[in-house]
Formats: sequence, C-alpha cells, structure tokens
Amino acid sequence: MVDLRTQYHALKKDIDSALEEVLEQTAFIFGPNVHAFEKEVAAYLNTGHAISCASGTDALHLALRALDIKPGDEVITPSFTFAATAEAICYVGATPVFVDIDPVTLNLDPEFVASRITNKTRAIIAVHLFGLPADVESIKTLTGNKNISIIEDCAQSFGALMDNKQTGSLGDIACFSFFPSKNLGAYGDGGLVSTNSDQLADQVKLLRNHGSPRRYQHDIIGYNSRLDEIQAAILRIKLQHIDEYNQNRRNIATRYSQAFAGTEIITPHVNNDSQHVFHQYTLLFKNREKIKQTLEDNNIASAIYYPSGLHQQTAFAKYVSNTSLPVTERVSTQCLSLPMFPEMTVNQIERVIDTVKSVIE
Repeated sequence: MVDLRTQYHALKKDIDSALEEVLEQTAFIFGPNVHAFEKEVAAYLNTGHAISCASGTDALHLALRALDIKPGDEVITPSFTFAATAEAICYVGATPVFVDIDPVTLNLDPEFVASRITNKTRAIIAVHLFGLPADVESIKTLTGNKNISIIEDCAQSFGALMDNKQTGSLGDIACFSFFPSKNLGAYGDGGLVSTNSDQLADQVKLLRNHGSPRRYQHDIIGYNSRLDEIQAAILRIKLQHIDEYNQNRRNIATRYSQAFAGTEIITPHVNNDSQHVFHQYTLLFKNREKIKQTLEDNNIASAIYYPSGLHQQTAFAKYVSNTSLPVTERVSTQCLSLPMFPEMTVNQIERVIDTVKSVIE
C-alpha cells in the first residue's frame, strides 16, 4: 500500500544529516527541531498555534480535554472512521454519538448531524476522511449559538484545502497524526493540535507536559505526550515536500479514476471547492472481494478501510442502542483502497489498473 523505503532513499542525505545533528546535540525532548517544526506547521496551516504531541490519538484526547469535555457531555462523530476518533471521546468520559455519512463524500452528513444535536451536545468531530475535506462550514451553521465546538480530525488530510483554507484551520481546534503511512509521516508515532485560540493552545501545552508551564510547577493534572526531537527533525524535512507529495497523489488518483470511468466501480468524489490529498484512494464496488483476491493473487496490496462502522464494534456497544446507519453499513461492505503513495511509478499504476479491470470487464 505504501513504499516508505523509496521515499527515505530520496531524502536519505538530508534525513541522515538531520538525525546525526540531533544525536550530537542530545536535546531529545523539546529540542530546537520540535519548536521549529511547530512554527513551520502553524505557518503552513495559517493558524495561530501548532502544538506537537506524541500521536494523533493523543491530539484528539488533548483537544477534548482542552475544551473541557467531560462525563455527561455528548460528542457527535461519524461511525465510518478509525477507532481513535471515538476512543478519545470515551477517554474523557463523554458519550460518542454516532451518525451516518454522506453516500457521495463518505464524510459526515450535516443533515444527520442536525438530527442528533441535543442539549448535551458539546462538540462535533468532523473527520476529513481519506483526505477529502468535510463540510465544516455547513456543520458550523447547525451549531449556531449552542456552545458546540467543532473539532477537525485531520489524521488523513494534511495539506487538503477547502475554499483555499487548510484543513486544520476550519474549526475551533484540529488534530493531526504523523503515523508513518500518513501523507506527512514520521518514522514512529507523532501528532499535533492546531488552533487559533490562545486559551485552547495554552491548555494543550499544559496537558501534553504533565500540566507543567515550567519545570517542577504543575498547574493541572496532565499527560506525557511529547513529540520527540528525532521525529520532529524528520518531519521538518518532509514538510518541505508535502505539496509535491500531495500533487503526486492527486495525479495517481486522476489516472485511476479515468481508467475506471464508465465501469461499475464508484470512484472517490472530488469537490470543486476543495483539494483532496488522497491519503487513500478508496473505491466502492459490490463484489470488492473478487477485486481484492485478484490483486492479492498478483502480489498487489489492497486494504479495507473500514470493514464495519464503529457503532457495530463491541468496544462501543454500550453507547449504541438500536442504532442503524445504513450508508455506513453499506459502504463498509463495498469499500476497497488501492495502493497509493507519491513515489508510485507509471508501471505500478498501470499494473494495478489492469488487474482491477480484468475483474470488472
């Protein structure tokens, strides 16, 4: 699905040099690369603050804590997403309220969101799934003056745009993952919270570092969630190439979609007012198992993101009562993601296309 070795070899000289410098300096926690990376990401996203942390899951947890989401509160989230989105809600003792997705974009459907808002709703998590920006502006109009915060889950959308604005700058607070396979990926875990709110930024900074504004002073109960200097050094180098990487992904996606046009395959939606970054190229096909098996027989990877909605998972059973989300349930039986990484060669792309078309023609 992803060839991290080829990307490393292309950046090897710069990365090896940066790592050697980190090892010589021995400032492994909150070193100069961490501080520089935060400034560079804030500038890229055009947000007031970018606060790094240990993982994308931690970023979600810290964001919810900073917003003071607590037991008795409800947080609306799509069911068609990775478990971390809802796990973080449970970490703070709040109740995840699962809603269905738009059948075209596969992101939160604002109409379904509207139907689930109650006087207990404190936040809505808009997941920019597979790299396509969710309709945050429409979701904002639903909240009005109801004191409901908008959290962006940008784990799959670094560099994606909506109306020429970066995901991560659209809501009240946003959360990123730098898991190695992400569009901007580290060589280990890493995450980041972005916001334009000074107050929220200050809270996240305290929470990620044991509630400590300075050494041995602890104002609140916090966590140990810090991006290490080695990962920051790697991410700083990759950040310089992110727009190129994302453009390569769009080019590959365009070739895939052109090849599958006119077939039974439903290809990913692209909005005119947004810029998709194709963390995954996910098609829909009623007999996806046949495609998946044929790809496997030809030593080509594929993956199912996601084989079921979170409302169908045992871990979240106590939050679900006779919940039926028909779009999520249908999509989870038809979705299949094809190989997608910036360094894919023309031959690799065409081999994937030919193999898929051999099933559907």
